[in-house]
Amino acid sequence: MFDPLLEELNESILSRGGIEAKIPSDLAEGFSVKGKAFIKSWLWQAPGFRRWRVTRMDAGENLQVLNSVAYPEYKCDQPLLGIDLLWFGTKRKLVAVLDFQPLTQDKDYLDRYYDGLKSIHGRFPELGGNEIMRSFDPHQYFSPWLLFYRGNSQSAINSLKSAFTAFLDCYWMLNQLTLRKPSGFSPEEVKNLHIAYDIYSAERDPAHHLFAGYFGQAWANRFVSEFLFPYSSITQNVTTALDFPSE
Repeated sequence: MFDPLLEELNESILSRGGIEAKIPSDLAEGFSVKGKAFIKSWLWQAPGFRRWRVTRMDAGENLQVLNSVAYPEYKCDQPLLGIDLLWFGTKRKLVAVLDFQPLTQDKDYLDRYYDGLKSIHGRFPELGGNEIMRSFDPHQYFSPWLLFYRGNSQSAINSLKSAFTAFLDCYWMLNQLTLRKPSGFSPEEVKNLHIAYDIYSAERDPAHHLFAGYFGQAWANRFVSEFLFPYSSITQNVTTALDFPSE
């Protein structure tokens, strides 16, 4: 379901100077405890970004997943890129979340960074559903113009590829524009905002339970705390090798 989008995402990072980083082999890929699902992840370093992670899970007709988060360098207060796509084949149900995840809900910040996403949101109304998010507060780390859809509308499924391409292109363009402007936050403040994002997300991400069901609780705990949200353990003074210092 998501292989074309995965290829587009990874190729876009690679074409812009991305370098693939090593991940411990047991976290980089694996099969479910029942042998009915496969998961593979990539970790990238790219100009303008301190880390960019990508995960693809294939559980056949039961479930397909594509997830990615991009963290800009600390010197840049650009929103994080967030991609979360799930396809339940037997139910023909799509869950899609595409957003430039804001570091703050301050009006000046939203005015500065969201013209492009506003335009995309208007172009794809079928992906701008009004359903309530079940695991997260939509007013914290989500923008008012996120693309969020849950259901089996064929029009939404058909629009996903075009919306994904427009979304990704817009984010790359935003990064280039942002690097030319002074940041509204100091590098230390941006780092603290990234830490807060990881802590919040690790506590609420429903994928934790999903991964535990397929790959076991111990593996899921490591995957969430060491790969998905490595700063979630910052209060315990835990250092991870899966993060990179800002330039």
